[in-house]
Amino acid sequence: MSVLTITYAVLFYVATGVFVLGLAFKIRQYARTPAPLKIALTPAPLTQTGVGWRLTREVVFFESLFRSSKWTWLFGWMFHATLLLVVLRHLRYFQDPVWLAVQLIQPFGTYAGFVMVAGLAGLWARRFLVDRVRYISTPSDHLMLALLIAIGLTGLGMRFVAHTDIVAVKAFMLGLMRLDIQPMPTDRVLLVHLTLVALLMIIFPISKLLHAPGLFFSPTRNQTDNPREARHLAAWAAALDK
Repeated sequence: MSVLTITYAVLFYVATGVFVLGLAFKIRQYARTPAPLKIALTPAPLTQTGVGWRLTREVVFFESLFRSSKWTWLFGWMFHATLLLVVLRHLRYFQDPVWLAVQLIQPFGTYAGFVMVAGLAGLWARRFLVDRVRYISTPSDHLMLALLIAIGLTGLGMRFVAHTDIVAVKAFMLGLMRLDIQPMPTDRVLLVHLTLVALLMIIFPISKLLHAPGLFFSPTRNQTDNPREARHLAAWAAALDK
């Protein structure tokens, strides 16, 4: 077994561990953080069913972003929707046999990569062209967008420019899952792509990308607007109130 294969196997085991444990830790932290005030963003739903519907619209359609900025909504929705297709398309590297649904989305997932990169480019351009956004943008914001675009471009490069041995790639990924490491292809674009993906997995739990699970724990979104009907108490306040 080559040094390259061992290096990337260890890299992905570490990246997966950091991603899973880091994400679990942050979600636990979000869940344990008290919300002492009733601060639902109005107009807010009056029932828990309404809260669920509101969160669904927020996750699927980015409702509040649409109201705030149409251009940001367009580029953001383009990126997230096509990212979902791209991720689902990549499931074929971790399945044997491949599910029928994953087979059916392969053509759509391929070309979704172009739309994903275009959406990211629009979001990045916004950080240069919009004064108020440029003022609050930090180096990490630019680096995160650059990382995502680089992942997208290297993925498209393997598909349309420098083809790689996808059979060997799948064998390597399945081997990682089964603790039976297989030889790693040595194509440069593939190595860059996988390195960037591993880097993204490692930094995800400490990045702004945590808005994905964080949305569900936001009190402005997950609270009902019933301060007159029910007294709101955080867990620690309820203990003191007894």
